[in-house]
Amino acid sequence: MSIGIFNVPAPKNEPVKSYAPGSPERSELKKALAAARSRTIEVPQYIGSEEVYSQNKKTISPPHDHQHVLGYFHEGNQEDVTKAIDAALGAREAWGSLAWEQRAAIFLKAADLIAGPYRAEMNAATMLGQSKNAYQAEIDSACEIIDFLRLNVNFMRDIYQQQPISSDGVWNRMEYRPLEGFIFAITPFNFTAIAGNLPAAPALMGNVVIWKPAFSQVYSANVIMKVFKEAGLPDGVINMILVDGPVAGDVIFKHSEFAGVHFTGSTKVFQTIWKTIGDNIGSYRSFPRIVGETGGKDFVLAHKSADPKALATGLVRGAFEYQGQKCSAASRAYIPSNLWEETKRLMLEDLAEIKMGGVEDFSNFVNAVIDEKSFDKIASYITNAKESEDTEIIAGGDFDKSKGYFVKPTIIRALKTDYITLCEEIFGPVLTIYVYDEDEFEKIIPIIDATSPYALTGAVFASDRYSIEYATRHLVNAAGNFYINDKPTGAVVGQQPFGGARASGTNDKAGSILNLLRWVSPRAIKETLVSPLDYKYPFVLGE
Repeated sequence: MSIGIFNVPAPKNEPVKSYAPGSPERSELKKALAAARSRTIEVPQYIGSEEVYSQNKKTISPPHDHQHVLGYFHEGNQEDVTKAIDAALGAREAWGSLAWEQRAAIFLKAADLIAGPYRAEMNAATMLGQSKNAYQAEIDSACEIIDFLRLNVNFMRDIYQQQPISSDGVWNRMEYRPLEGFIFAITPFNFTAIAGNLPAAPALMGNVVIWKPAFSQVYSANVIMKVFKEAGLPDGVINMILVDGPVAGDVIFKHSEFAGVHFTGSTKVFQTIWKTIGDNIGSYRSFPRIVGETGGKDFVLAHKSADPKALATGLVRGAFEYQGQKCSAASRAYIPSNLWEETKRLMLEDLAEIKMGGVEDFSNFVNAVIDEKSFDKIASYITNAKESEDTEIIAGGDFDKSKGYFVKPTIIRALKTDYITLCEEIFGPVLTIYVYDEDEFEKIIPIIDATSPYALTGAVFASDRYSIEYATRHLVNAAGNFYINDKPTGAVVGQQPFGGARASGTNDKAGSILNLLRWVSPRAIKETLVSPLDYKYPFVLGE
């Protein structure tokens, strides 16, 4: 076999297509949407070499048109989970010993397949299954997943190149082994890119994976598996199971070969997982890696020197893109009294223009929230705010689920800093604003820091550099991704590695070398070129 030190394609981010009227990508996407609408599909579980169809079929419908049936997925059971573990462990030796450049080639091909022939299908699936507009789908299910796959190959190469120094007569080297066992990837509904990256990142490093996507993301998850298979991913390396979380967890977290979890979802679920792993810690072959990105209650802080137009634009985009269903969405804002009236006027002007409806109409900026459970939760917060003496509804406040799960973008002004919508994660198109005295910038910062248990994203708007520096320093632990004069959403792989601390997760930064380091177990090797033949060191010799 030939051996070399290989360069990989240079890291670069996938360009975002515009989908402007008359563009070829718009025409292609419209056709893909119509084609997907015209048929119903059956989504199986992918276990080893098998596509597993059960008799327990669940309906897949667009959140914005919940009476239409896109297809069905076949829900599995504990027996399927056990089969998936066996398939993964059966593939582990061959996959883990495969040369790294061969693994890289598979995921680089997957990136090119998504960038080319699968782009429209992937985006259409995300739009229909998760109710994302064309632009939100493009930056997620095309560009971000492509970036993850391509840049992770570069990070992998960089890890393997990190080698120790050697002294005279010794050759030291470091090898980066996959973890001993299998990885459990649990992925959310809101980002197709995250759903693809969480199983793919450990697999790239030679691990085998059990992947459980959210039921509300199965439609696009199926396309991801099609791409991985066409790219040449061997059977058993990534096994997609469609089971309820506790059903999978009851098998996986008791298995001796469980080696790690790669998670994005709610803080409460992640805490339960951590506790379960702790309870079972004595039964594992090794200490499992626990990597998770969870919730957020993300803030925007404006200083009295901020540009009100930039602030208003950042708030409207940050709070209401993808209906606020981003862990990073602007959910609470603190605006100085001197800017409030102008900022409010500008936001209301934008909201008056924003259209809400299905994703097939590209003029709709806001679409539906993911499901009825989410709709009901968001509606309850809005209803309570309408009835409270501590709030004022500035915009929106309406919701309707007769055809789709539509919640109108809503702005609440809270009169108390501890009002519930300033504190709790809502995960919907609801922005709560607190107006503070323009001369109390330094006083509002400790309140922002202490109001929420989360620490995912945050932003400061100001033109005064001293104030920017002050906020950056005093909110150092309040956000893992911090933005200056920009909305707190839209992290780009390789540019702003994403993740937060406190109740927002382990801050292992998806989209960086830090995350991939979690999926290897280094082995240091020392080779002595000429071995000593006498036990005596010089200090014991006579005069």
